[in-house]
Amino acid sequence: MRIFLLTLVVFAGCSPALRVKKEIQISERQLKNNVGFYLLDFSNHKVLVDYHGAHYYLPASNDKVLTLYTSLKTLGDSVSSLKYYQAGDSLIFQGMGDPSFLYSNTFNNGRVYTFLRNYSSRLFFSSSNFQAERLGAGWAWDDYNDYYSAERSSFPLYGNLIHIVKNSTGNFTSIPSRFSADFSLSSETHVNEEIIRDVDSNHLVYFNGKRKSDEFYIPFRTASDLTADLLSDTLHRTVEEVNKPFPAKASILKSIPSDSLYKVMMQESDNFIAEQLLLQCAATVSDTLKPEIAIRYSLKNILADLPDTPRWVDGSGLSRYNLITPRTMVALWEKIYRTVPQDRLFPLLVTNGKAGTLKNWFKGYESFLFGKTGSFSNNQSLSGFLITRKKKLFIFSFMSNNFVAPGREVRAIMEKIIKEIHDNY
Repeated sequence: MRIFLLTLVVFAGCSPALRVKKEIQISERQLKNNVGFYLLDFSNHKVLVDYHGAHYYLPASNDKVLTLYTSLKTLGDSVSSLKYYQAGDSLIFQGMGDPSFLYSNTFNNGRVYTFLRNYSSRLFFSSSNFQAERLGAGWAWDDYNDYYSAERSSFPLYGNLIHIVKNSTGNFTSIPSRFSADFSLSSETHVNEEIIRDVDSNHLVYFNGKRKSDEFYIPFRTASDLTADLLSDTLHRTVEEVNKPFPAKASILKSIPSDSLYKVMMQESDNFIAEQLLLQCAATVSDTLKPEIAIRYSLKNILADLPDTPRWVDGSGLSRYNLITPRTMVALWEKIYRTVPQDRLFPLLVTNGKAGTLKNWFKGYESFLFGKTGSFSNNQSLSGFLITRKKKLFIFSFMSNNFVAPGREVRAIMEKIIKEIHDNY
């Protein structure tokens, strides 16, 4: 008991930085995980804690911070939605990856709808600029049926999701309605009531289950002819498919403010928006929608001065091939902070007690934690900005990989460390 009390006294007498290091070391032993933590005092650019800051970790959705910064430096204030030109009595148009068109009730993208609905010429849709795989490298193949793995495309509609609602009589309706024809019922019973789509088609099968659900969001299998058909249905006029090269001076139609996409991507950790933003960046710096183009451009022209070059594969962090170091995450946040005014930036981010995945953290505190979380099975990340009790601004990155303990225990360690920094600096 005396030794234990002595340990507590010594621990309490340590500097905040040393206490943080000790907390991390204790968590590594107890949770059998691999932890990296990096803490920077923004006012004097002094590194207060560097614990495995140069080690590479799987970032999960912290990968979206790379997408955010690249978008901020590449895209304008508004989203580029269409590229189009007039050829005789025909309007030929391509999508530029804008994810907002008919995406639930999240965005008001009436401008694109009105433009296409009221245009006097015949409409022809081309997807020749889309050169990406529908799903990203390193994504879990069996996530294809989950809402967070919606496929990428040049002209998304409805978030590339089928929204299926079950009413009180047990009947189903779908948005878009055309997928109702691909719907069937199974005699099998599952633990959870669910709808499963075929891997290679849009055929949907409903399975009854003990745990009930009223609505489902299922990614649909994208294709250029399906896009033309869906556009025809929603615009109430014919849209034909064509495969033609575009002239260099085609016109661009803008849609919604870019910040509205950034906010949903960061606060709701929307993978689909992140992937489409990366396609938007590729379309801006080239004539092709391919995420690798945007990544190469960004690493060479925007992110070349990072401490450690990330292994960056996709826009969302769904890929398990992504790798980044904590000190690079901090440097990335610093670049963002120097690019975007604080009063514009912080409302885009998850915030303790208020918004996104941190809304249940530190509810009794004023807002002081702004950033991005990331999680996979056995992996947790948290990074961003921390304003201390003394109003000092810190930038930090916490990355924990390959732990075997429950995720809530790792999050508890994160909260404890954040509180230590907030209260004692």
